[in-house]
Amino acid sequence: MGRLTSSEEPDHILIEDVSKRFGATTALADVSVSICRGTVHSLVGENGAGKSTLGKVIAGVHAADGGKVLVSGSPVAFRSPRDALANGITMVAQELSLIPARSVVDNVFLGQEPCVGPFVRTGELKRRFAALVEESGISVPPDQLVGSLSIADQQKVEILRALARNAELIVMDEPTARLTSEEKQTLLGIVRDLADQGTTVVFVSHFLDDVLLVSDTISILRDGALVRTGPASEETNRSLVEAMVGRSIDAAYPQKQLTEATEPVLEVSGLVRFPGAPEVGLTVAAGEIVGLAGLVGSGRSGILRAIYGDEPPIAGSIRIDGETRSLDSPRAAIEAGIGLIPESRKDQGLLLGQTVRNNVSLPHLGQLRTAGLVNGGAESEAVTTAAAQVGLRGAGIETPATSLSGGNQQKVLFARWLTDPPRRLLLADEPTRGVDVGAKRAIYDLLVGAAAEGLAVLFVSSELEEIVGLAHRVLVVKEHGIAAELSGADITEATILAEVFSAEAEGTP
Repeated sequence: MGRLTSSEEPDHILIEDVSKRFGATTALADVSVSICRGTVHSLVGENGAGKSTLGKVIAGVHAADGGKVLVSGSPVAFRSPRDALANGITMVAQELSLIPARSVVDNVFLGQEPCVGPFVRTGELKRRFAALVEESGISVPPDQLVGSLSIADQQKVEILRALARNAELIVMDEPTARLTSEEKQTLLGIVRDLADQGTTVVFVSHFLDDVLLVSDTISILRDGALVRTGPASEETNRSLVEAMVGRSIDAAYPQKQLTEATEPVLEVSGLVRFPGAPEVGLTVAAGEIVGLAGLVGSGRSGILRAIYGDEPPIAGSIRIDGETRSLDSPRAAIEAGIGLIPESRKDQGLLLGQTVRNNVSLPHLGQLRTAGLVNGGAESEAVTTAAAQVGLRGAGIETPATSLSGGNQQKVLFARWLTDPPRRLLLADEPTRGVDVGAKRAIYDLLVGAAAEGLAVLFVSSELEEIVGLAHRVLVVKEHGIAAELSGADITEATILAEVFSAEAEGTP
């Protein structure tokens, strides 16, 4: 099926002055966008800009509070995803909705099985699946259990299921967020093929390189409002970023602050995490930012968890400000002046159902008690001050954490460790994972600012440019040990990669 142009028929979807509120928060403010049939139309913006909300309005997940939605020129009022599907629109969400214990073919045709009485016509089902694969070019083993597939193949199953339901427009929300580089390229190829065959794709993403590679048209949102819509060919990574954040981006990273030689805040000696693991030794001084670089699974995060007492080591010593500390639990680490930004804010960091106030003050309730009760006034003052320090936007201290954008959720974790009593050491594991480019820069500023105030910072990142952009020293981790130390002009992506892979080749601990 060839691509249709706007001169042949009305826009596939026309959004006119659509608004959407969640309580006191305006998610969309009079947004107007036209989406042409058979194109890839991307929605970009910072976390909380409204891009996912707009995608969900199109797919019937959210009902608009105001404005109009037209499909092929006819007004519609979707109240559910079922309503949208009846109009040929569906969504592949970031959290996939498949049945792991059922086969691929069962998931693709769930609820649409050809039957004779109570019995499924298995042969007909497989013939329909083969025809769908041939038509779409998307291949997945039909009899394999979905739970045994990679995330990339599960996404293929979701797309096949959408096509099996005669979807003519598919909204994809952050489809590449959990994919490897190779899987990402495969999926982007599938998206382009779908558009070339006449399917409209609304591509919601904060991965700007992916957006520029796959899109025909890009709409940029900021604070719930549309900034502009235009051809992807006229945009660059820089132009998108500047439109998203509303200001010129002069540099991706703050300028590194020079550090003077000081006594170490953190001294780790002979630390052994488990039987057979190599000894780990490292130091971090006040005002210094030290990055841990290495391959996934090398043990970078484990070193942070050992220092924090979350996974106490079986041997070794840890000194804070020259004093040996027995850090056998996170509580002991907190009492020693250590804070941790964990790898997964949702699983390991935040109480999502609790307010900003409760999440920030949680480790400090002992210091906020008066006569055995939490002093609400002191708590509010401390949390409000910390929230202002981290630049928490669009939320009060009584806002539930679950309603915050990813960037603001990450800022709540930073606010937790800026509340009195002050920390001496901040451990940060993938501090910018899952946040947009504007929030990343804000987090970089927080890390550099904290170090400038005398905090010692030890962080892990899988993005080498973050390591290069922030760290005064880099420790290369291989097989749970420190394989190399880099500083000054030696901190480059090429040098770090050379150390990572030479360590692997030589078997260096």
